[in-house]
Amino acid sequence: MMLDKNKTGMVLGKFAVLMHLVWSAVVMLGWGQSYLDMVLRLHYLNDPFTVADFSWTSMIGLLVMAFIVAYVVGWVFAYLWNWVNEK
Repeated sequence: MMLDKNKTGMVLGKFAVLMHLVWSAVVMLGWGQSYLDMVLRLHYLNDPFTVADFSWTSMIGLLVMAFIVAYVVGWVFAYLWNWVNEK
């Protein structure tokens, strides 16, 4: 089965945007630091990080970068998948 590189990139990009949109909502609601503290404690880590105040500009930048990076990863994954499965 061959994967369409563009579709794979788009799906992964949209998924990354969705996950980062959820994170942005958590930060906007003021729950980001509590969530981060809990997740790091579950991994036996001290929390050296502080969640910054919500910013619409930062959120847009985060979503754009998440989409671009995830799209490229999806495209490369589909390319490699197709290359390995050529036969």
